[in-house]
Amino acid sequence: MAEGEVRIGIIGSGGIAGAHAERYKNIPGARIVAVADVVPGRAAAFIERYGFEGARPFSDHREMLKDDFDGVSVCTFNAAHYQPTMDALAAGKHVLLEKPMAVRLAEGVDMVRLARRMGRILTIGFQTRYEERTIAARRIVESGTLGRIYYAETGGGRRKGIPGGTFVRRETAIGGAVLDIGCYSLDTALHVMGNPRPLTVSAFTADHFGKSPVYARQAWGGTMTPEDFTVEDFGMAMIRLEGDAVLLFKISWAMHAETLGASYFLGTEGGLNMDQMTVYHDQYGVGAATTVPVGGRGGGGRRGRDPFFRKIEAFVEAIRAGGPAPIPGEDEIHATAIIEAIYRSAAERSEVRIEIPPL
Repeated sequence: MAEGEVRIGIIGSGGIAGAHAERYKNIPGARIVAVADVVPGRAAAFIERYGFEGARPFSDHREMLKDDFDGVSVCTFNAAHYQPTMDALAAGKHVLLEKPMAVRLAEGVDMVRLARRMGRILTIGFQTRYEERTIAARRIVESGTLGRIYYAETGGGRRKGIPGGTFVRRETAIGGAVLDIGCYSLDTALHVMGNPRPLTVSAFTADHFGKSPVYARQAWGGTMTPEDFTVEDFGMAMIRLEGDAVLLFKISWAMHAETLGASYFLGTEGGLNMDQMTVYHDQYGVGAATTVPVGGRGGGGRRGRDPFFRKIEAFVEAIRAGGPAPIPGEDEIHATAIIEAIYRSAAERSEVRIEIPPL
């Protein structure tokens, strides 16, 4: 390997793989050497489209992993995250796994344990970690300005934004809005709070819009029907956390509202509205508010580097340095446990306890 060169393979060549490819192309010394996709001809077409000269196409990722290269971007649909990641780690490759890490807690635990055993990087693709707002919020909490956080609220939503294809079929997606976009909100909130351990979850999910014939006609133009929609388009949960704290979570792909509210954190010494980046606190016994300046959604402090670029660049840098993982799989175990519990609680219509095995 040439000095500083990092050779990368990509598993799965759908839309998100293209976003990875564009960023790798702009990182000096990073080179795509192989692409695997189960659809015949798709890997070769991907290589040609992005101009990865000399890269080899494969229809079986296991064959690709026999080649000599450094790391892998796993860009498959949700239900197919587990096996390619396990195979890549077992083959001695470093792994950047797209979100969500896993659709089941046991799978996430397996991944973390294998990465540790193999001494390989397992990093999870949450570009939201590199948004300046997230970085600033974490620093505020770490500084002690808010005191002990006892309540947090997070989530998001779209007025009309249900995707199609593999995102809305249970056999490929496993879950809907909670897994697709809710995982971002959960990761951010837990990260800002210092990743507290979840204890219980009481949740509710619904599929009123995805199952609507009217929405199907408007959104999919006859390409899909309500019968194709087998996941949730709305989810919410009350999550009890260690340290006597509570997190309220809500997410939606479609709703009769513009927003589900701001993300905020209430502490014993202050509060933070993360959407406005406003800290509420007492000053000389009088309530005060301070707005924290941030540079919007981009950068993580590097001008011209969008958050998605930073997550790819950080993976390459970690490989060069021999670790550590920028967003370790260990960080995502709590969020994975919560998501699994949300679906279990919603199905059982009751609060459920979370048990996380030792890693």
